[in-house]
Amino acid sequence: MKIQEIAAFSRGESGGSPAGVWLGEAPLERDHMQSIAAEIGHSETAFAVPEGNGWRVRYFSPSMEVPFCGHATIALGAALAMAHGNGVFPLALNDAEIVVEGRHNAGQLSAALQSPPTSHRELGEAQLMRYLSLLGYRHDDLAQDMAPALIHAGADHLLLPLSSRAALSRLDYDLDIGARMMRDDGLVTVMCVVAMDSVYHCRNAFAAGGVKEDPATGSAAAAFGGYLRDSGQSSANVLDIRQGDDMGVPSQIRVEFSDVPGSSVRVSGEARLMSAAARNVEVCEAEV
Repeated sequence: MKIQEIAAFSRGESGGSPAGVWLGEAPLERDHMQSIAAEIGHSETAFAVPEGNGWRVRYFSPSMEVPFCGHATIALGAALAMAHGNGVFPLALNDAEIVVEGRHNAGQLSAALQSPPTSHRELGEAQLMRYLSLLGYRHDDLAQDMAPALIHAGADHLLLPLSSRAALSRLDYDLDIGARMMRDDGLVTVMCVVAMDSVYHCRNAFAAGGVKEDPATGSAAAAFGGYLRDSGQSSANVLDIRQGDDMGVPSQIRVEFSDVPGSSVRVSGEARLMSAAARNVEVCEAEV
């Protein structure tokens, strides 16, 4: 079987968060998808098969299944556009139904997804202190004009708004300890963010998925956009997120949303095919 490798939210011919994409005719067993994702090694691999008038999609990191992954959905949209032409593709996830629009024009790839509904809730002081300690931060490193929170758009993330770009650059933590904490708390990532000149710079710890840091995190970007809107902290309906710079993998995410609280958020970006040839992986005999 062939796995396409596509970097989502790229900046031209560089950067972006790599994802694996498999387009099949019949679903694979869960353990098989998990082993393929571990072999591919990207922070997420999307597995999609036709279902009704759309596609049934599941996402796997190297160590776990996740309910929704934004950058892998952007990569999937690009792959569907290459395979079936430009269009809007309905996607059935484990816990939600969304759409992705894929475009392939003159060799340029791009995609836009509509996220699941968004929500957020207050972060307790004890949990906040645990994650500040994990990441090497103090209360003084937090922004004064934005509150830490638990944010959601198809997956759960912990948001830590920081006061400076220097603090963001210091992010570091023990992967094994972070993985245990995040899995125990049901978190997909911890999103650290700082606002600079109308652009949000962020880094996302993804220890729960066996990856220390994600170069671009579309699901967290959607949840963050919903949080800014629903908490009244954004007067604009469009925001840009830069991620991956500290990893040397520059990524750009555009987030757009309506004024309706809790409603779906549009997340878009460019994509690039990482190799002209898809990677071959072994197909086990047991398919369902």
